[in-house]
Amino acid sequence: MVFEKLANLIAEHFSVDAEDITMDTHFINDLNADSIDVVDLMLEVEDEFDLGEIEEDVLENVRTVGDVVNYISDRL
Repeated sequence: MVFEKLANLIAEHFSVDAEDITMDTHFINDLNADSIDVVDLMLEVEDEFDLGEIEEDVLENVRTVGDVVNYISDRL
């Protein structure tokens, strides 16, 4: 459930097909995201999953979709 919801959010944010997103999808290498794109996405994740503010050290370590799924799963 977390992955599917996140994949749809990423697909909308980066204008890609949700079916092309996997746990190994890398934000920079696969989605051509820069650090601002990742921060913007994580702000959306905060709202969508009602997580509260995500710490800066977490943001610095987000590389793949799997990283975000694991973070969300740990917080829920």
